[in-house]
Amino acid sequence: MTIEQVDLAIPAYGGALDIHVTQLGAGPSIVYFHPADGFNVDPFVLDLAERYTVYAPHFPGTAPSDPYAIHAVRSLWEVVLAYQEVLSSLGIERPVAIGQSFGGMMAAELAATFPGIFERMVLLDPIGLWNDDYPVVNWTAASPADMPALLFHDPGAPDALAALALPDDPEEMIESLSRADWSIGCTARFIWPIPDKGLARRLHRITTPTLVVWGENDRLCPVAYADDFVAGVPHSTKVIIPQCGHIPQVERRVELHAALARFLG
Repeated sequence: MTIEQVDLAIPAYGGALDIHVTQLGAGPSIVYFHPADGFNVDPFVLDLAERYTVYAPHFPGTAPSDPYAIHAVRSLWEVVLAYQEVLSSLGIERPVAIGQSFGGMMAAELAATFPGIFERMVLLDPIGLWNDDYPVVNWTAASPADMPALLFHDPGAPDALAALALPDDPEEMIESLSRADWSIGCTARFIWPIPDKGLARRLHRITTPTLVVWGENDRLCPVAYADDFVAGVPHSTKVIIPQCGHIPQVERRVELHAALARFLG
């Protein structure tokens, strides 16, 4: 099956910046909010695009064609407002939202700021809360050698190795690493060093039915946060996936799709 991809640049926030959006597939709308290292067309996204029209907004600065867009943004809230403007400009009404890690926080912030903006919402190991008893690891300070074990329950498994693989070509490898580092810098700009900007005090505003999915063995953002999100978000449920780390769409894609099918129908 050939999946068409379109890259859009949507003016937002009074023309202060463009939000780049990747659109794939056909069908009902899903908005996918990417993790801290930027958007990638991975097998999970391609799976979604077989059934849905996927809209993936790139956080300012993370789009390869516009790396300096981050300089036009002064706060995380400007991006939240810009995302809402983009959805309105595209004519997307009450889509399903899926957000992973940093993207889960962005989806939750949108849902709290604009109650009812999404029909349903799926949060995959989202950041955004903080508890001193089980702190989130500062991924910006982690060494490259430590990251695989933080992200995956079994970093040596084939799917994890595929996700971590770098291009063989040296120039492409440098470009890939540089892009990921820059994206992490852009997304961390407004949440470093503690990814808690008061979201816990806004979760009660979310009216969207929400599924919280967590890898039981998440070493970056402990699974205890799943209960914190469910306690804060009305009309929410959780699914804990065994033998899974921070990225269930890579490590346990089959189990995740089963959970999505039950929740989305």
